[in-house]
Amino acid sequence: MQVQRPSVFEELKLVDALVDQRTEPAMVEERLPFTVRVVSSEEDLRKAVGVRHNAYARHMPEFAESLAVPEDDDLESDNVVLIAESKLDGTALGSVRIQTNLDRLLSVENSVDLPPWLQRRPLAEVRRLGVAQGTSGRLVKMILVKASFLFCERNAVEWAVLAARPPLNTGYEKLMFSDILGGETFVPLPRANNVPHHVMAFEIATGKARWTAANHPMLKFFSYTNHPDIDVGTPLVASGTRDITRRSTDPVAAYSPGAA
Repeated sequence: MQVQRPSVFEELKLVDALVDQRTEPAMVEERLPFTVRVVSSEEDLRKAVGVRHNAYARHMPEFAESLAVPEDDDLESDNVVLIAESKLDGTALGSVRIQTNLDRLLSVENSVDLPPWLQRRPLAEVRRLGVAQGTSGRLVKMILVKASFLFCERNAVEWAVLAARPPLNTGYEKLMFSDILGGETFVPLPRANNVPHHVMAFEIATGKARWTAANHPMLKFFSYTNHPDIDVGTPLVASGTRDITRRSTDPVAAYSPGAA
């Protein structure tokens, strides 16, 4: 019986697969000197609010006074607050709040209309990211950003959205967040003392591919390093009051940042 050989095209696909497998970085595990977890008690929230207040006080002292106590959004069921805590003594090193649009519009939508290609998509807004002053601040910040991405993945969020004031927006541009308002990027945000902000978004499903294509220096950190000290909790459950369309096709196909 004659054995049929694979076609040249099929052989090339096999070769490509082997090359991809050979060049794919191996996953590594990295332990941190701190943990990241979901705030689950009044004491947790007090610590998170404290580090948030101190972080904002360094740059926006007048506005920071309004952040000395928990905000209403800290207590909403469609929000989670993540806190980074030192393993040594439990000191709060950073915090971030993430809101989904499972049950209501994102907070930023009170100030700006999102473009049509983002409307009725599963979104999460990353807000109130702040870290304690010190040598570990940059690592804590990047771990909280990674935790936000992991939260989005766990909750089937398609796009992470944020509003960043200059010059902080440039840091998110380097992480490949996109300006989503086509030049209309500076918007007054009453919730942020009316300081102009850029509104930016990051597509979760294509992040790894885009970082890979760009040979991004943070690719290994975000995509090939397991950080067991990050715990973003269990997925949130929607109340069913909103109609959010979850995309089942190629995520790139629906991305049209040039749309009006």
